[in-house]
Amino acid sequence: MLRVCLLVGLGVFSSLTVANQDVWLLIDTHAKKIEVKRGEQTLDVIDEIAIGRGGAGLKHRRGDNITPFGEYRIGWVGEKSKFRKFFGLTYPSANDAENALREGLIDQETYGRIVTADHAHQIPPQNTPLGGQIGIHGLGRGNLDVHKAFDWTHGCIALTNPQIDHLSQWVDTGTVVRIK
Repeated sequence: MLRVCLLVGLGVFSSLTVANQDVWLLIDTHAKKIEVKRGEQTLDVIDEIAIGRGGAGLKHRRGDNITPFGEYRIGWVGEKSKFRKFFGLTYPSANDAENALREGLIDQETYGRIVTADHAHQIPPQNTPLGGQIGIHGLGRGNLDVHKAFDWTHGCIALTNPQIDHLSQWVDTGTVVRIK
């Protein structure tokens, strides 16, 4: 792993670890599992994940509770999250912005800010009409029975606390995440 300094938030620099670029995550929202991959080889599988209450697909707006399909990277790691640990994704991506602009969901300026961040491998604006703060997280003090019973997030991918701790060994800032 490589340590680099990245611009995070409003001009604050933070030293982050960049993950092994060979390892990536495939999140299968239908099978409710995460596969840790190196190339096409599956290294690990985490089952019984939860996704957004609205299912998975194309997000159209903040608050739709949909887990977005697409390819993202882990943009930041929140070690002190109320969800135990939070791996923030680089949502919305340039592809999300293109779809949203075409559908009239965002304006040209918002589109430009998202695309610029995406092309610079930076965290895109998190306060657009498309939403933000989408990530992979644990339960924190949440109810395990609720987690097992139904999809409960606002668009994130949720794991149990032991699962998010286990996933931590594989990922860090820069890890590719494909959600299908």
